[in-house]
Amino acid sequence: MSDSDPSVIEVENFAKTYGDFTAVRDLSFAVHPGEIVGLVGANGAGKTTTLRAITGILRPTRGRLRVAGYDIEKEPVAAKRQFAYIPDTVHPYDLLTVTEHLHFVSLAYGVQDAETKYAALLDELELSDKRDELASSLSRGMLQKLSLACAFLREPRVVILDEPLTGLDPRGIRNIKASIRRRAEAGMAFLLSSHLLVLVEALCDLVMILHGGQKMAFGSLDQIRALASVHSAASLEDVFFAVIEEGKAPVANPTGTPVVRL
Repeated sequence: MSDSDPSVIEVENFAKTYGDFTAVRDLSFAVHPGEIVGLVGANGAGKTTTLRAITGILRPTRGRLRVAGYDIEKEPVAAKRQFAYIPDTVHPYDLLTVTEHLHFVSLAYGVQDAETKYAALLDELELSDKRDELASSLSRGMLQKLSLACAFLREPRVVILDEPLTGLDPRGIRNIKASIRRRAEAGMAFLLSSHLLVLVEALCDLVMILHGGQKMAFGSLDQIRALASVHSAASLEDVFFAVIEEGKAPVANPTGTPVVRL
C-alpha cells in the first residue's frame, strides 16, 4: 500500500479522559484500503475505547477522528455510512430470523440485488441451515457469523471488529479469516481488537501495541521485531511482552518517534 492511498481511518492526537483517569493519550494512526490492522493490549489498555471513539459511541476529550475523510463528530451520518462495527457482545433482534436480519440491513442501507448477495453470504459463512431460525436461538458463535454477514452485505469501506472470533469453533475461525482476507484483497479495510495474539499475528498486516492508553509500537511485525531488538522469528506474544515489560517506553525509530507505518 503506497502512502498516496487515502486513509479510510485517520486518528489524530486522540485522548479520552474520565476525570483524573486517562484511558487513551495522544494516539495517532491511519488505516488504508486493503489493510488489516490489529490492536493488542491487556485489559484496560485502551483498545475498546479507541474503537468506540472511531465509531462515534464515545466523544473524544481531545483529537480528531475521521472515517473515509468524514469527521465522526462533525459529519456523523456520512462517517457511519462508511463503516460497519461489530462490538465484542452482539445484540441482535431476538424475534427476527437470520434471513430477516439480512433483509432488514438491505432495506436500511439500500443494498442492490440483496437476496442474491445474502444467499451467497449465508453459504460462505455456513449459516444456510440457520436461515429461518430466530436470532434468540443462535449460539454466540453463530451470532458472530450473523453480524459479519450483515456487515459484509453492506460492502462498507472499513469493518471495525472488537474480539471478532469469540465463540467460534476452529472451522469457523478458519472460514472467517479467509473471508476477511478475500475482502481485504479487494480493498476493504479492517481494524480489529483481539486478545488472541496468534490470530492477530496470522491475519494482520500491521499491529499496534497499546499499554496504559499509550501507543507503544505500530508497524508490521517484522518492523516491531527489529526495533524491539528481538529475534527475527519471535512470535507476536514474545514481541508484545518485550515491548510492554522490557521497553517501559514507546519503541522508537532512529528519529525518536514511535514506530509508524513505513
